[in-house]
Amino acid sequence: MKKVAIIISSAPHGSAKGREALDTALALSTFNHISVFFMGDGVFHLLPNQHPEDILMRDYIATFNMLELYDIEDVYVCKTSLDNRNLSQIAINIPNQLIEDTQFQQLLAGQNTVIHF
Repeated sequence: MKKVAIIISSAPHGSAKGREALDTALALSTFNHISVFFMGDGVFHLLPNQHPEDILMRDYIATFNMLELYDIEDVYVCKTSLDNRNLSQIAINIPNQLIEDTQFQQLLAGQNTVIHF
C-alpha cells in the first residue's frame, strides 16, 4: 500500500481543481493510504455555508464529508494559511488536524507520491 498525499492549494470555485482533488482522493483510497492537505487558498474549501450556485458553480464542497467514509482520516490544514486569511476563528466543516509548516514538511517526506491541485 502506497502513501499518497493530495495537496489542495487552489480556491474552491472558479476551476475544477478542488473537485478533481476530491475525486482523486476518493478513487485512490481503495488501494492506498491517502493524506489530504489543505494549504494556501485551498483552506477556503473548509468554510461552511458556501453557495457556489450563486456563481453558477456546482456544489461539491459537502462531498468532503465523504473522506471519513472512505477511511481517509489524515486530513491536515495549514495553520499559517488560515492565519494569513483571517480564518483561524472560523468553524471548519470536516474533521482535521491543524499543522504548522514544519509538520507539513515532515509529513510530506513520509509520502510515496504527492499530487498537487
